[in-house]
Amino acid sequence: MTRTVMCRKYKEELPGLERPPYPGAKGQDIFDHISQKAWADWQKHQTMLINEKRLNMMNAEDRKFLQAEMDKFFAGEEYAQAEGYVPPAE
Repeated sequence: MTRTVMCRKYKEELPGLERPPYPGAKGQDIFDHISQKAWADWQKHQTMLINEKRLNMMNAEDRKFLQAEMDKFFAGEEYAQAEGYVPPAE
């Protein structure tokens, strides 16, 4: 049976992650409150940000920027977008 969580991003009960994506408290918080769907959506958005803004994951400032954007993304706040990106019509 799939574990479900009350997703912070989508405000509904959805299947949860199989394991924490990070070590420590941040990983546990994501595991407890973020759905698989929200995590997959963040992964796609994160990839766009890394590519568009040419972020270097070896750079602490770039990692800090992504962490802050991830927190905003999951909280439903205004978060950074890839410039000029228009999502496909569903």
